[in-house]
Amino acid sequence: MLIDAVSSSRFITQKKSQVLAKKLMGLSNEHRQKELKRNIYAANRVKSRSKSLLYTVDTANEAITKKKKITFNYTEYSPEKKKVYRHDGEVYILSPYALFWNEDYYYIVGYSDKYDNISAFRADRVASIAISDEKAVKKPADFSVEKYSTEVFEMFDTGEIIRVKLQCRNEHMKYIIDRFGEDIETEIATDATFYAYPEVALSPNFYSWVFKFAGEIRILSPVKTVNELTEMAQKLIAAETI
Repeated sequence: MLIDAVSSSRFITQKKSQVLAKKLMGLSNEHRQKELKRNIYAANRVKSRSKSLLYTVDTANEAITKKKKITFNYTEYSPEKKKVYRHDGEVYILSPYALFWNEDYYYIVGYSDKYDNISAFRADRVASIAISDEKAVKKPADFSVEKYSTEVFEMFDTGEIIRVKLQCRNEHMKYIIDRFGEDIETEIATDATFYAYPEVALSPNFYSWVFKFAGEIRILSPVKTVNELTEMAQKLIAAETI
């Protein structure tokens, strides 16, 4: 399982995957090594080209252990598919609390000096990371990376954390459990549907997740969320060709 995970992982380069898989096989005896040799094929798997990602993760982990801040630049892509620094090379300052692996991406989660809140940054988009001499801002006593990851929802951007009421068809319970965990509050609505009450970050990612169920998962409240989803749908219908 470890070899399969390393070989198919999106954030590890193809070359590094081969090296790590070979090292994992080396931990077993010669007979088992022959059994472990296999052809692994991950369908449509896009592999990272970033050779510095493992260094970034290691540096962030060291900073967490030492309770120090980190500094870094954040990157994005230009229309020419070139990596460029966000905000003209602005230096970000973060007090890292945890490393989180979500949807095959690594994230560094911590307190952001700039945004004055807990934020998440994709590790593969972090550049020029360094450990600062400055002591990290103390982690809030009630901070939980598991709760944070559920609320922020896929961790692409954050919004207001709010409790919503969803009405879902019974066959979609598996998707609710996958997304929010088994502790999510639910109740029977009709013979064919149930209610779910997750706390989520209001963001385009949350609304797009609801959209993909084509009405079989509906937002019932609060009214604000219903209106925002309706506005997004109207904009999509009215959108002209770019």
